Amino acid sequence: MDADRGALPDDIRALKEALIIERAKALDVTAELMVARAKASEDVALIAQQKLRIAKLERQVYGQRSERSVRLIDQLALQFEELEASATEDELAAETAVAKTTSVRGFTRKRAERNTFPDHLPRERLVIEPPTACECCGGNRLRKLGEDVTRTLETQPRRWKVIETVREKFTCRDCEKITQAPAPFHVIARGWAGPSLLAMIMFEKFGQHQPLNRQAERYALEGVPIALSTMADAVGSVCAALDPLLRLVERHVMAAERLHGDDTTVPVLAEGKTDTGRCWIYLRDDAPFGGAGPPAAIFYYSRDRRGEHPQGHLAGYAGILQADAYDGYNKLYQAGRSPGPILEAACWVHARRPFFAMADIEENARRKASGKKEIALSPIAIEVVRRIDALFEIERSINGKSVEKRLAVRRMLSRPLVDDLRLYMRAQLEKLARGHDLAKAINYMLKRWAGFTLFLEDGRVCLSNNAAERGLRGIALGRKSWLFCGSDRGGQRAAAMYSLIVTAKMNRIDPQAWLADVLARIATHPAHRLDELLPWNWTPPASTTSARAA
Repeated sequence: MDADRGALPDDIRALKEALIIERAKALDVTAELMVARAKASEDVALIAQQKLRIAKLERQVYGQRSERSVRLIDQLALQFEELEASATEDELAAETAVAKTTSVRGFTRKRAERNTFPDHLPRERLVIEPPTACECCGGNRLRKLGEDVTRTLETQPRRWKVIETVREKFTCRDCEKITQAPAPFHVIARGWAGPSLLAMIMFEKFGQHQPLNRQAERYALEGVPIALSTMADAVGSVCAALDPLLRLVERHVMAAERLHGDDTTVPVLAEGKTDTGRCWIYLRDDAPFGGAGPPAAIFYYSRDRRGEHPQGHLAGYAGILQADAYDGYNKLYQAGRSPGPILEAACWVHARRPFFAMADIEENARRKASGKKEIALSPIAIEVVRRIDALFEIERSINGKSVEKRLAVRRMLSRPLVDDLRLYMRAQLEKLARGHDLAKAINYMLKRWAGFTLFLEDGRVCLSNNAAERGLRGIALGRKSWLFCGSDRGGQRAAAMYSLIVTAKMNRIDPQAWLADVLARIATHPAHRLDELLPWNWTPPASTTSARAA
């Protein structure tokens, strides 16, 4: 170690030059690593594609022998689309890394020629305004030499078309310099798909829970066959393009005074089985306490439900967390935590559910009418549910009001009810056996009483965590359609797109229309004004507004 230090030059200029050289070497190593990763991803995607082709050919030759073979093809198709999208993301990352070096050779994937422009589709020519003067000498004696045409597949509701963007070439008669308008920017390489088509593919996959193979089948029936690999490429490219917006949404959510947190299961494809992954949501909604911050949600994916995941998600957060009693949150509530403590706000809806299961009078009436066995109702559970419902009735009257007004009403009306409820539950607990379901439900509340009563001390707190559960509802419904994630990378992409789509819905805008406009503008939009594209700052284009009015 001392010998290495002695070898360093003492001159500051020499040290700077040495540092520059080392940084260049580090960039070269990083670029080589990214290129190698891109090549490996391409190979893995190619293997998955061949497996899918073999399975389809075997089914054609031997016929459909069981429902399992159909599901196997669906599994292989989903796995292939995830790997193809991952390969595209790695290719773009490699291109970015190579651009920072001069000695590392770039990497471009070998793609089959796309046949996504059927001849029967109408063509719409958009000619970019040609230059009026030579860029070389300034002369205006330009003569058309030729043109370059970029074909982009675009869609409108129930109408497909191919847009031909023409860049005419002109040659100067004075100096023979060729002049041509610059090529337009596209969200994805070579611009084969327009922003509206990309938005539809993304929203169908992540907003309507339709896997790409089902979308491809539908488009083929409409006379527009699009290869599964082509669509998977588009997914990877769009996710990479929208990542800066995702980071802004994440920053906005984590700056909230109060967060809703929850998670749900996500089946993930594994070797010969499926593992149970997790999708986490952290949601900001200031409207209940009259806050001015726009609502937003951020999703994260993990392979398991270990506590290190929420602790990592909220590592830089300090404020109020409305969540269930999951033990993984406990370290977040420690007093000496950095950058500050997180206050636990327990959910009264979670506490109410086990009581309601033993107090559902209407369900008993339905069972009795249909001749089924009735549920054993508990007078204690009925009374606890009645008292909790009284608290929610008070909350409805102050929803949306300021923090001060909410706190004043709670201290006057809710506090006496909460104090009486605590005394009532303690009295009933002494009469119940330790293992009784009612005793477990009561202990659940009494052990977390500080979290349940935080709403009496802070007007920003809500009684329930229903906002987070509403955010996860789409995933719960979608599981029946897409069955599982194809990979961990697929789960991460899904979490990113869920974040953007759910945030758009929370701000009462059409996610597909927003995605189409953002994808049309983001390539040329100034980076320092990227927040203008966020859902709560976005206004529909004039053409979209007039079309809706019509």
